[in-house]
Amino acid sequence: MAQDLPPQGGYEPRNLPARGFRPGYYLLGMFAIMGWGWYKYIKGVRELNELGREKMWSRIYLTPLLQAETDRDQVRRYWADQDREQELLGKKTKVYHSDRFVRPTYSITPTNVSK
Repeated sequence: MAQDLPPQGGYEPRNLPARGFRPGYYLLGMFAIMGWGWYKYIKGVRELNELGREKMWSRIYLTPLLQAETDRDQVRRYWADQDREQELLGKKTKVYHSDRFVRPTYSITPTNVSK
């Protein structure tokens, strides 16, 4: 069986365009998308920094309020403790035999202890 061969003188030249865009357009598109991504990323980082700064300043401004609330609660507990002692002992007692205020320490114990 005879094999098919090209015609005498060869095939005529064909001018076929390359598929897709030129590589430069792909690079340009890639850099544009990356640039947009970096822009959004930096914008997000700045927003997070601003939110952190806002949280820090809100805590700074709320600290005196929270401290005053804690102090009021501590004074309320102190006076309740003094009233309870007077009820039990019949007189006001001084723990350290001094008029100086000493911050009490509380230990929280569970009410229901299971064994």
